[in-house]
Amino acid sequence: MKITKAIFVKSAKDLADYPSGGFAEVAFAGRSNVGKSSMINCLVQKRGLAHTSSTPGKTRLINFYLVNGEVSFADLPGYGYARVSREMRSEWKRMVEEYFLHRKELRLLILVVDVRRGLEEDEKAFLLWLKQRGIKAVIVGTKIDKLNRSERVRAMRILREQAKEFGMDVFEFSSRSGEGRDELWSRIVQVCGEGSWSFSGENFFSQ
Repeated sequence: MKITKAIFVKSAKDLADYPSGGFAEVAFAGRSNVGKSSMINCLVQKRGLAHTSSTPGKTRLINFYLVNGEVSFADLPGYGYARVSREMRSEWKRMVEEYFLHRKELRLLILVVDVRRGLEEDEKAFLLWLKQRGIKAVIVGTKIDKLNRSERVRAMRILREQAKEFGMDVFEFSSRSGEGRDELWSRIVQVCGEGSWSFSGENFFSQ
């Protein structure tokens, strides 16, 4: 995928403030500090577009980006690990619920998982919710560069076995080397070229 332009559009926490350009959108979800922002920067080949931080929970808004004037990226607030107040966690919950239930431009959810940890129980529950509602999603095992060859093969095998339950494809990715970038872009282009689809009105995060 040749990137000619990638820009930050805005940050938002309320539906009324979301960008309204009507572009097909890809959302990135994952635990705090899993590498979502680094992945976005790697995909668009623009260092520093998405802000990265060593402090879990730094992203507290949904950050929107426009790539090639054709597709929108939404970097969702990370979950887990963040040392924040109960009030802030409640606000994140409300924000993410609103996004999933009402963002009609969404075409694909990319769940970013640290390949060394695999899928944890809250991620499995989330993936089940996606599957039951026919929401298009893929799982990306990132940070593969931190493993040697045998460790990587084993970790990816475990992740793919876990993903079978949900019928979702798994990609491997390294923001450091760019490995997996072309394969993930191929899926993004494939999905964003398809017709529109939307969510049911059910609420996963309150279950």
